[in-house]
Amino acid sequence: MPEGICMNLFGTLWVKDPSWIDGYVINHERIHTAQQRELLFIPFYIIYLIEWFIRLLQYKNPKDAYYNISFEREAYQHGKELNYLKYRKHYSWLKFLVKN
Repeated sequence: MPEGICMNLFGTLWVKDPSWIDGYVINHERIHTAQQRELLFIPFYIIYLIEWFIRLLQYKNPKDAYYNISFEREAYQHGKELNYLKYRKHYSWLKFLVKN
């Protein structure tokens, strides 16, 4: 795992150096876990990869593609709202498919 990268696989966080992980990162990853659960995990990863490829064609930059994936947009927008998962509606990531 590269430095500064946190990966959420099936609700389990994988990170090389956890010293930089704080409550906001944990919340961001919990949002991803909620997204994964509502899609029954495997479809989440399929949609994630398909959308990343589409965004890569759109933005021509892997980093921009990543930040514009609907799942990431929801998690980054609400990552600092530590109570977000208490009121989050299922499939909230869908409203992030279209850039506002």
